[in-house]
Amino acid sequence: MFAIYQKCNKTNPKHKVPSFQTNGSITAILKNGRTFAGIFSCKKMQTNYAEPFIFMKLSAFFSICTMCTFFTLFISCKNKEVNRSDNYSFGSTPIWSEEFDYTGKPNPEKWSYDLGDHGWGNCELQNYTDRLENARVENGMLVIQARKEASGNRSYSSARLVNKGKGDFKYGKFEIRAKLPSGRGTWPAIWLLASQQTYGDQFWPDNGGIDLMSHVGSDQNRVYSNVHAKTFYTEGNSMMIEGASSNYHIYTCEWTPKQITLKIDGKINFKYKKEESYGWQEWPFDQPFHLILNTAVGGSGGGQKGVDDSIFPQNMEVDYVRVYELVEKK
Repeated sequence: MFAIYQKCNKTNPKHKVPSFQTNGSITAILKNGRTFAGIFSCKKMQTNYAEPFIFMKLSAFFSICTMCTFFTLFISCKNKEVNRSDNYSFGSTPIWSEEFDYTGKPNPEKWSYDLGDHGWGNCELQNYTDRLENARVENGMLVIQARKEASGNRSYSSARLVNKGKGDFKYGKFEIRAKLPSGRGTWPAIWLLASQQTYGDQFWPDNGGIDLMSHVGSDQNRVYSNVHAKTFYTEGNSMMIEGASSNYHIYTCEWTPKQITLKIDGKINFKYKKEESYGWQEWPFDQPFHLILNTAVGGSGGGQKGVDDSIFPQNMEVDYVRVYELVEKK
């Protein structure tokens, strides 16, 4: 794996075997051309070149040095490999943010609405509107409210806010602090969706999706973090958190060209790493995405155990949305 070269500062010219008196150095040269320098102390030895056991002592000494250097090199190089795969960080100041420090309808310079009652591919029961009753800013919070009422061709209304065309990003850190609705039949989500169709025949899942938070009201306090792609549709993990609907929690996505890390309150819930063999079918996450905030009612997720009409209205409250730029380390 490597070769060891030893040097000592002084030798005793009277003996064929060196009498080491000062500190020396060991340099290890790896196959990939990297070098490692270690320092050792050489004790003075009263030697006689005719005594063969001196060679045995020296041989044992250098064997120990070689073994120690090997293990040091192994650990050191292993750590360097880990660091090399994590060549990214994120800015400390948001490049896009929404603090909801006003009152009324969501800021039209930052938000648009997805509208409709067609089920959204999941047999959802709500009609998404742009009404103040369903999406408003009050007391420093964005409120997305699902209501039990006739709306469009549905018996429930809600809202789905998007920042498409107003906050599209490829890579970065996305951080949202929110408090979730509760009750059987609610299905809130904070997620990222591709801003345009680049891959495949189906927009979703071919072009990917990233769930910072997906919550089913019938399984209170369990929060899902997922990624979506053509090959596997959905991969992710869930985490039990205390007070998902009574306290605010921070949902984070750290997205780099190499991996997606999804966190809840700073704890990793799911990590998805790009392998060298992946094509767009497994990694469509190299295009701009936008943010979606919504609360669905019923459907294939929220409606697994039916809908409890007595719980409405139900709110998802969002304290802030912050996006930080990806920074590549030099």
